[in-house]
Amino acid sequence: MLWIILLLFSIISSIKTINSENMSVSIIIPAFNEDKTVSNVIKAVKSLNYIDEIIVVDDGSQDNTAQVAENAGAKVIQHLKNRGKGSAIKTGFNKSIGDIIVFLDADIQNLTSKQVDNIIKPIINGEADLTKTKFKREAGRVTELTAKPLLKFFFPEIKFDQPLSGQFAVKRSFLNRIKLEDDYGVDVGIVLDADVRGMKIKEVDIGKVNHMLSPLNDLNIVATEVVRTIVDRATQYGRVTMIDSLGKSIRMEVLGLSLVFLGLFTIFFVRPIPLQLGVVISILGTAMAVFYIIKILRMSINMMRKPGARLQTFRSFFYMHSPIVVSGIILLAMISTLFGAVHYENGKISIEPNSRNLIISTDNSNIYIRGPYTVESSLDNETSIIRMPQDAMNTLEFNYGDSIYINGHDYTLNQTLPGGDNVMSVPPDVMTSLGLNSGDVIIDSDIRNLFTNLYAEKYLPMQNDSNLTIKEGVIIKPGPDYARNVNIYLNNQQVTSTAGIFKNGTYNVYLNGILYKSIYYNDQNPQGNYTLYYGQNVITIEIDGQSQSDVAFASSDEGWFLNLTFNNESFNNEG
Repeated sequence: MLWIILLLFSIISSIKTINSENMSVSIIIPAFNEDKTVSNVIKAVKSLNYIDEIIVVDDGSQDNTAQVAENAGAKVIQHLKNRGKGSAIKTGFNKSIGDIIVFLDADIQNLTSKQVDNIIKPIINGEADLTKTKFKREAGRVTELTAKPLLKFFFPEIKFDQPLSGQFAVKRSFLNRIKLEDDYGVDVGIVLDADVRGMKIKEVDIGKVNHMLSPLNDLNIVATEVVRTIVDRATQYGRVTMIDSLGKSIRMEVLGLSLVFLGLFTIFFVRPIPLQLGVVISILGTAMAVFYIIKILRMSINMMRKPGARLQTFRSFFYMHSPIVVSGIILLAMISTLFGAVHYENGKISIEPNSRNLIISTDNSNIYIRGPYTVESSLDNETSIIRMPQDAMNTLEFNYGDSIYINGHDYTLNQTLPGGDNVMSVPPDVMTSLGLNSGDVIIDSDIRNLFTNLYAEKYLPMQNDSNLTIKEGVIIKPGPDYARNVNIYLNNQQVTSTAGIFKNGTYNVYLNGILYKSIYYNDQNPQGNYTLYYGQNVITIEIDGQSQSDVAFASSDEGWFLNLTFNNESFNNEG
């Protein structure tokens, strides 16, 4: 078994080596006024037989850099004006084809092919995804005085001897995923991106390298661009907020407020968690929130007192303090909701928060906020009225003026009194029949269940002014079921339609309060037309088509099916 494992490991390793050795290599040399040294760099590279292309990007040089590079055998791409080292590197990268991209400075006076080979081979051999160089040189002022202190502060895990080396090699697949800077920050930006993404980075010692020494003014530009890149990456990767004292206090403040939310939520809405634990969490969060809000206020006041810091502080409040403001508003809204649900009765204070109900209609993709509904006893003189919020009426699919029969007594549905948008006013005898108590809370999904299997009379909406009123008798059901459509015509003009569940049996139709016709419904022959005459008026009841409904038409032993009333007794009533 062991020799099989070793064989597989050998095969995998050989495949990896073959794939790595077959990777193409492109050399990118950004150059600006480097006609004295660029040919030396190209010559060192050309000595390696596995290099696929050499690209020199002349970044707006004013000397013969382009001509010298072309004569030395490189492919030359020219910028019309100087755009920066990073911009030249991006141009060369976009025009290159290699799987491994090697960047070399054009001002190296003594570069050798051995040094270039040492940069590339760790990637080819699978030892690294990115190689950067260190070397002996006469000066490294930007590195020692600027880059290293900042990296130690923001990226302490990076411990390279020379983090700003301009000579490095990297896999193309990695460069495709990162942002390349346009200036001297490009080198350190690539290293930081590789470090944060967990790439394998190897620092290669290539010995002594002679660079052209830059004047102090040029080093100032380099240092500024390096600092900007490091700070930008520190901000992007969360290294600034990790060490910022104000940011830490703000995060701890938001954590405290969040613990208050969690504690209150567990107290009122999460039954498995003990009440005591919710109280402890709330107290802990409150203490933390109070401590850090005081600390934040002190720090902010000190910032405001500093000369010229007003605009900076305002921006800080906008970007950094907004999470606290929003969390505070949410907490106030929660607390006000809880105080609004306080009840005092018989020496007891109870807090009973009620949440709204979200209803999403799958039929028409509408979204509603309905309920919950609080039950209270109706006025003494309203013994035959049930006052219901409009949302509850919509859920029941009833209209004001419709009636529900409870224990043989009809109760008219009416709108709520002013200020009682989510209050159901119910007569005491109805409360007893339905098992309700004053103060009960009914969620919207239970409103239909409350009246299930009760007989009700509903007015049908009329399509035109026909001087005809039609009511239907129905039995309320908990949910939709197979039903039939019913269309009603007056003198061949449709005036209304409805839908309901039929069962085999007799259904009574009344005209002006008098039983006019009994219809027998049979599932074996469900469709049919039934005609009524009132003077010269012809009323046709058409049972047709399948539908879904959550009411059943009342049979003759439950009530009446339809009750048609002409509002004007003389309406076309001749003969």
